[in-house]
Amino acid sequence: MYGLSDTVITDICGVFRRYPNIEKVLIFGSRAKGTYSEGSDIDLAAVGDGLTFNQLMDINIQIEDLGLLYKVDVVDYNKNIGTPIGEHINRVGKPFYERN
Repeated sequence: MYGLSDTVITDICGVFRRYPNIEKVLIFGSRAKGTYSEGSDIDLAAVGDGLTFNQLMDINIQIEDLGLLYKVDVVDYNKNIGTPIGEHINRVGKPFYERN
């Protein structure tokens, strides 16, 4: 899915599971549009109430520590509502993770 192995997706989702205030995560950019190349980065938008800057930084660090072959960028969806990035996420974003 999205040009990523099940292992990569499972590992990234494992990081998001540690944060109960994250309801879901959307993938956007070239991976959501299907125009990615082998080395394309992974753009993710976390959706949830009360997501702090420190949590977002921790999430990015924990994903980096997974040692993936991809650059992963995680943004706060709520802070991007009404911005060009937010509009892009609304247009092309697809489900990546959802809390059960």
